[in-house]
Amino acid sequence: MAGLAHGLRRDGVDLGEADLIVGTSAGAIVAALLATGQDPGRLATTARQPAHRLEVDPRRTGEVFAVLGDRSLGPGEARRRVGRLALDSTDLQAEEALIAGRAALIGADAWPERRLLITAVDATTGEPVVWDRDSGVPLVHAVAASSAFPGAAPPVAIDGRRYMDGALRAGPNADLAVGARTLVVVEPMAHLFPREPLNQQLAAVGAGTVVTIGPDPASVRAFGSDMGDLAAWEPAYQAGLRQAGAVDAQLRSMWRAEADAG
Repeated sequence: MAGLAHGLRRDGVDLGEADLIVGTSAGAIVAALLATGQDPGRLATTARQPAHRLEVDPRRTGEVFAVLGDRSLGPGEARRRVGRLALDSTDLQAEEALIAGRAALIGADAWPERRLLITAVDATTGEPVVWDRDSGVPLVHAVAASSAFPGAAPPVAIDGRRYMDGALRAGPNADLAVGARTLVVVEPMAHLFPREPLNQQLAAVGAGTVVTIGPDPASVRAFGSDMGDLAAWEPAYQAGLRQAGAVDAQLRSMWRAEADAG
């Protein structure tokens, strides 16, 4: 995702110029960079540092995906069950390391003036939350919570409650862009999940122009299966850079038309 955003920016399509940026899961890191006017290219080296490695628990992530794949559960009950798994993994030292690592990655302490929404889920109630600059939540903590997937990172404490990954709310959370005329959805994990939930979100938004970008085959190969494998970062980043060239023409004309429309 960072490589894609950097490649597009280099070629004249700066996603950070959007009127609204929604950040979810690892996308919250890139969203924070874009919204604060930074070049996502800085992640090409920063994110490879050992301090940012996530110690993934395959057993726990397997339990999470088993819950999410249980069609007998409603969304709320599924989130609550996943939340219990997350709370069982509470680790204060790991939480502090997660927050410090996210702070180093996003390189900003204050929320930007540009409208930025960061999503997360209350690990106890399963209720989704959406934070912005008026929520009173530190940007770094919001990003850390949004990217705290159970089994890969501990839930993050904010104002006495613990929060987990925003993707558990509704995948890319495209529905939060309701009212947008033009919508760009970057979904790096699109190959792992069915398309229909996103289609429903897009229908609810009702944007006149929609561009969805999922990983191309080279990116899928680069990701691998270990979310904490720093060795996969460089090939994934480079794959994103290359993919940017393939989607640039489609986005460039749309971006120019939207800018001209004001």
